[in-house]
Amino acid sequence: MAKVVMTKRDNCGDYQEEITCKIVGKEEFAHKMCEKFLEEMGSENSTVITGRTVKVGDMPDDRKLSGLKEEVVAIYDNAGIPSFMYRITKKKNSELFPGGSDKIHSAFRIGGKEYEEIFISVYENCEINGKPYSLPMQKPWTNITNDEAAKVCFSKGDGWHLMTRAEWGLIAGICGMSDILPHGNTNYGKYHADENEKGIPSGDYGITLTGSGPETWTHNHKKDGIHDLCGNIWEMVRGFRIKNGVLQAAKDNDAAMDIDLTCEGDDWFDVVDDEGNPIYVHVEDGEIAFTTDKDFSQGYDGDHWGNVTSKCQSQQLGELGLWNGEENAYLYIDSTDGEYLPLGGGYWSNGSSAGVFNVLLHLTRSDSAGFIGFRSAFYKKAE
Repeated sequence: MAKVVMTKRDNCGDYQEEITCKIVGKEEFAHKMCEKFLEEMGSENSTVITGRTVKVGDMPDDRKLSGLKEEVVAIYDNAGIPSFMYRITKKKNSELFPGGSDKIHSAFRIGGKEYEEIFISVYENCEINGKPYSLPMQKPWTNITNDEAAKVCFSKGDGWHLMTRAEWGLIAGICGMSDILPHGNTNYGKYHADENEKGIPSGDYGITLTGSGPETWTHNHKKDGIHDLCGNIWEMVRGFRIKNGVLQAAKDNDAAMDIDLTCEGDDWFDVVDDEGNPIYVHVEDGEIAFTTDKDFSQGYDGDHWGNVTSKCQSQQLGELGLWNGEENAYLYIDSTDGEYLPLGGGYWSNGSSAGVFNVLLHLTRSDSAGFIGFRSAFYKKAE
């Protein structure tokens, strides 16, 4: 017999419920956690969380859920193991960043088709049999490269993919425009601004178990939100980079597909301003600026978003979450020659510099570490 211990936090304070069940391998553990958490959350907040599990094949193409735009569901992959996923319906840029147009955010356009919804892992992903899963109270999967993370996410079946920068930008926009910014593990297992906010140690130095923090550690400060976007571990995303000082991204949210995003791949395109001009990153004497001026200075530096300037108008920058939605969050960019991939959110020792708008654009393809992880995302492919 193995004892599964889950900690729940409510407005009335913390309490712990111990559940003892026979666990035969990690797969059964996933099913038990899925069943228990959906049962608990669904009974307490059924207007937000449906409390039901769905298999990919059972998901209708156009669901009308009484106007419900967000919910948590459990989706099974091709190994028959569930993940907790947060459903987001399509939104306009005007809802997601200042100066946004009425264009539907690019996260909902994949392979030239517009989708009604996408699903984001509620939790930083753990590992079961070489595949990633969004489950609570787990050690995050770390020590894996960006390319390896993309590969294992694709291995889950059609529609599964490594979370893209477009999707991260979507969530950052939801947080920034609502003025609800997630707290998190930013000080060795606690929140730097309030040490009463803490998670459960994972056994790895500084890192807490997925989803073990209070409700303020979610993107909407509710128990049904997306956990740990601020701090805990850095998170890799797909479909965005800087190369030789020029920002580049996959078209729309095509990074959700298995396209060629190798270093010299054909599916990279310059990030542009609203007039179609490529955007460079000027770094000089502590200044970081987004510019279309080809006469820019290359360098590497970091600063708080409140001190970063943008010398161009760009819907695409807004869609990618590259705007001042969180003044104290840190932006670090290497615009020297070479290719650098992004990390987001910060990690367990970043203090006030961590946040959903935190970006570190300095990762090489071969980099991996015990404080770098990821989460998967999902869309139901159109027939």
